[in-house]
Amino acid sequence: MTVVLVHGNPETDVIWGPLVEALGRDDVVRLSPPGFGAPLPDDFPATMVAYRDWLIGELEGFDTPVDLVGHDWGGGHVLNVVMNRPELVRSWASDIVGVMHPDYVWHDMAQVWQTPGAGEEAIEAMAGSSHDDRVALLTGMGIPAAVATELALAQGPEMGRAILALYRSAAQPAVAEAGRFLANATARPGLSLLATEDTYVGTDEQRRAAAEQAGARTEVLEGLGHWWMLQDPVRGAKALTDFWDSLD
Repeated sequence: MTVVLVHGNPETDVIWGPLVEALGRDDVVRLSPPGFGAPLPDDFPATMVAYRDWLIGELEGFDTPVDLVGHDWGGGHVLNVVMNRPELVRSWASDIVGVMHPDYVWHDMAQVWQTPGAGEEAIEAMAGSSHDDRVALLTGMGIPAAVATELALAQGPEMGRAILALYRSAAQPAVAEAGRFLANATARPGLSLLATEDTYVGTDEQRRAAAEQAGARTEVLEGLGHWWMLQDPVRGAKALTDFWDSLD
């Protein structure tokens, strides 16, 4: 069974490297959303719906349903796919299920990106900063230096345009409205990865409630944060492998 990994913002597929190694499989595919380590076509609107449709198109190219895993906005794309086209997956896993809770409040940086003027200024500051400064910012967020160095290389104008369009398309009440269809995700087995130190994706209560609505089991990653796959890839790989093994 093919495993498909989808990352988020402000990332490229390099974030999956340690997890892929820990999984020890040769059937893992990493998909990069347009603008995030992959080219961003001029006519691609980079909205929440556009990314959902992009991922649907990618999954339609596989011969059989896949085990789909999403991190950060990749986890949002995963949810939007399984709420609309669950037959494309055997199972799904996401670490941001709580974002779909009706009471979710976007984190501070997201709210800046969603604000006209302020968002553009923030993106210009990111794109205009030195590579070393971008690396320092990422390492300060808990990303290992080697990974941060590669991520910083991809953080340019294309990613900036994608960030603004995506977050503005998802400003509340948009994600709450999308979350009204979480029950559709019960059509396939789901896993909510709950990293206890992740402050970006809702409260524990919101994450657990949204997971229950989606029919997903919750796997608690105690002491890990937003980049759990970099902090403890072995534990992350075990959580996913145990989930997949339970489906056989």
